[in-house]
Order: sequence, then structure tokens, then C-alpha cells
Amino acid sequence: MLIVFIRALVLYAVVIFSVRIMGKRQIGELQPSELVVTILVSNIATLPIEDISIPMSMGIVPILTLVCLDVCVSAVTLKSRRIRRLVSGSPKIIIEGGKLRPETLKQLRFSVDDLFEGLRSQGVFDIADVETAVVETTGNISVCLKKTASPPTSEDIGRDCKNTPPPVLVVDNGSVLDTALRTLGFDRQWLLKILRKEGLALEKVYLMTADRQGSYCLVKQPDRSE
Repeated sequence: MLIVFIRALVLYAVVIFSVRIMGKRQIGELQPSELVVTILVSNIATLPIEDISIPMSMGIVPILTLVCLDVCVSAVTLKSRRIRRLVSGSPKIIIEGGKLRPETLKQLRFSVDDLFEGLRSQGVFDIADVETAVVETTGNISVCLKKTASPPTSEDIGRDCKNTPPPVLVVDNGSVLDTALRTLGFDRQWLLKILRKEGLALEKVYLMTADRQGSYCLVKQPDRSE
């Protein structure tokens, strides 16, 4: 049992390392080649865990080989658009100028239910509101709404709004993110002044965000007595 536990830990570490090398993606965002590698890696990793007679190298070597292959393919596809289309495919327009392209749906083997499910995932419930829709290489649908169905922008209503950077996390579970503070142009003295004003100790702060104007948002640590 101890041997199985140790083998599982080793392979777990190898798989985590491999996935980190491949990059941060959710399952629904994987390209076809990345999805194939992910499935193969998960299957290979289970074999040495289930059967202790299989050497660990029979799991580690194939996993690292597949990951290296995926990294090499990714490097090649970055330089060659033709190979990138061959490996990952290309986006397909399914709605253009407000008109649906049934022939493209058939080519992609997309049913009407698939289409409406993808539109609903983008917050669109009426296909008549769509100006352009594109099926990405990951299978997700990107939507551009018609002007009549799009929310008005500041420009539309004649407001002059300045672009400002969003707030950033400066305290995470009682730990100060000094790099984030410096990015905003502040330091720990500014942070401690805010905490004194709020009557809070640093360790009592679950998270805190702030922006360049000095506006902040605090969330206290949960009360363990509750």
C-alpha cells in the first residue's frame, strides 16, 4: 500500500509539472492536439499506479515525451500559419450579417441545439440579435451583437470617461503583496494607515483590493466562532 501511495505521489507531481509546461487552459479551451495529450497523459499515469509491476519509468518517460512533443508542436505552429491550421483548424463564421450559414453548421457537425446552447452561454437568447457569430478552434462560440441589441457605451450616450486601470489585490489572506502596492504607487505605510483607520490588524484581513486613486475594498477574515 505504501508503494502505491508513493508511486501515486510521484506521478501526480509529474502530471502537474507536465500540465504547467503545457500552459494554463481550461478543458473547454484546449486545442485538439492539447486535448489528445491531456487524455493520453491521464491514461498513462494510471497504469503504474494500478499495477505496481510496471516500472515507474514506463509512466514518467511517455508522459514527458508527449509533453515535449506538444511543446515542440506549439513552437512550430507559432511560426507557421499553415501548420497551425492543420493541427488546430481555423475559426468558422456561422452567422454573418445577421444571416445563419446552415452549410457551415453541417460542415462543423453542429446541430441547432448546439448553436443555441453556445449562444445562451454568451448571454444571447434571441438569434435575431446576432450580427456575427464565430465557432473558435476550441469549439466555443464568439458573438458580436447588432448595435440595436448591444448595451450603450459611454461614447454612445456622449459621456467623456477616462480609462482607468482596474483594482488589484494587495492583501491575500493576511499577506501583503508588496509588488502590487508598488505598482499602484503605494507602500506598506499607506496600507497600515488604512488598516488603522478601519480598526483592523493585518492578519484579520481576508483580502483587500485597491486602485491608483486610493479607493479600496476590504473583506474581513470569517469569524471562527460562527
